[in-house]
Amino acid sequence: MVVVFMANSSKTKYIFVVGGVMSGIGKGVTVASTARILKDYGFRVSAVKIDPYLNVDAGTMNPTEHGEVFVTEDGLECDQDIGNYERFIGDNILRDNYMTSGTVYKAVIDRERNLNYGGKCVQVIPHITDEVERRLLNVGRKNKADFVLVEIGGTVGEYENLLFLETGRIMKLKMPDQIMFMLVSYFPIPEMVGEMKTKPTQHAVRAMNSAGIQPDIIIARSSQPLDDIRKQKVSIFCNVSAQNVISAPDISSIYEIPVNFEKDHLGSRIMEKFNLKPKEKNSRSWNNFVKKVKSSSKTVRIGIVGKYFGTGDFTLADSYISVIEAIKHAAWSLNLKPEIVWLNSESYEKNPKQLEELKDLNGIIVPGGFGKRGVEGKIMAINYVRKNNIPFLGLCYGLQLAVVEFARNVCGMADAHTTEVDPKTTKPVITTMPDQLVNIKEKRMGGSMRLGAYKCKLNLNFQSSKLYGVNLISERHRHRYEVNNAFRPVLEKKGLVVAGINPERNLVEIIEWSHNKFFVATQFHPELKSRPLDPHPLFRGFIKAAAK
Repeated sequence: MVVVFMANSSKTKYIFVVGGVMSGIGKGVTVASTARILKDYGFRVSAVKIDPYLNVDAGTMNPTEHGEVFVTEDGLECDQDIGNYERFIGDNILRDNYMTSGTVYKAVIDRERNLNYGGKCVQVIPHITDEVERRLLNVGRKNKADFVLVEIGGTVGEYENLLFLETGRIMKLKMPDQIMFMLVSYFPIPEMVGEMKTKPTQHAVRAMNSAGIQPDIIIARSSQPLDDIRKQKVSIFCNVSAQNVISAPDISSIYEIPVNFEKDHLGSRIMEKFNLKPKEKNSRSWNNFVKKVKSSSKTVRIGIVGKYFGTGDFTLADSYISVIEAIKHAAWSLNLKPEIVWLNSESYEKNPKQLEELKDLNGIIVPGGFGKRGVEGKIMAINYVRKNNIPFLGLCYGLQLAVVEFARNVCGMADAHTTEVDPKTTKPVITTMPDQLVNIKEKRMGGSMRLGAYKCKLNLNFQSSKLYGVNLISERHRHRYEVNNAFRPVLEKKGLVVAGINPERNLVEIIEWSHNKFFVATQFHPELKSRPLDPHPLFRGFIKAAAK
């Protein structure tokens, strides 16, 4: 029997956020910033991302097309917007807060196969929309949330997200005092015209109206703030009060967005909509952080050696968004201004002399990744920074390739490699665990890596433990290959420090090279747990060493 929740007795308020005109205009940071404002008003807040893809999760998506795959504490591979929610709200967002068309359809089809619909014809409406509603209500209930913000991926008018808009419309019909809609829309300023145009947003609102929805608030994204003339025009043609048109101009840091929103009194507009009053108003910590962002002046230059940022003639920074934000959090906490330099590992394979550019940087990060493309270039970069005592932080694949580099160039194992790249290597210093070999053989690839939070016991004599200040930590993982313990004795004999292990399975989690001022690599992804108000200790230690 399928239980459909027809009402939400907890009186959780749901704010649906949709996009207009074009993608990539900031729905995710709008949700995150609005959540931050409501949290500073004293409310319990959660956020949900709905992706219209048929993928079951984001784990199989190419980062140059979709952006970074974020991993939750409980091991879900999801959209990078979940990372934004965590960074702004300061709380962990778990797997229930993410859904795709694939997960929704799969759940309904699985129920149908198990005869849970009692022989009924299973239809898109109501069964798919009921499943979406059930998931949303579940998030509100499990999180005991006063507010749940729901980001619907894509742009209004696309057929892929119509079902999610329909769910919002139905929920509005059932509980009108608990639902509101925000449209994040783009207001272009064509260079040859020189005037901000509202017509695209008018069409976006018409598309929402055709789905039976009227936006309560419009977030006006543009390169410049909206003037009163434009607000009045939007008000008349879009049937929205002028005070509910919130200006959202381009700014240098996304962390200023909550401050900018409050200049147009977004929080008050939401309170009025739901007939509420703030439980408190305490944005002091966030405002102080934003002031520090603006006042930091001394530059620290950090190079990221990757391969997922090239897309035609453009650079897609979203592939490493959590790494970038973790660098910023750490730098700003030290009153430093971060400058990030993109380094293409494949260029070092073609021209080794180009490695000399690393000398002009204060520190180097080799982030996570998969596959053989650009691997030798990354190994060359790691070798260069180790020999030249340039601060280094390796993340996941960065640790694995640091072990390969050390085995080759310090331990004399010329054939050392990871079996991910060379399955026939005679020195498999990085290899798969038996359970992962079964997954690979049977092609169970989606959602089958070592994912989510695992414990790590630290060796108290080394740098990473001093930075953490404790001897047992928990960090998030996303990988299939591990350091081969058969080679640990020779690696450690030559000076490679195993500074952290997973106590349950005796797996290497952190390595260090103590001859350098900072040379630390982790099998986990510390960037996923960095917060603006609580920078990750490893990134802070790395930036501190780089600044010197």
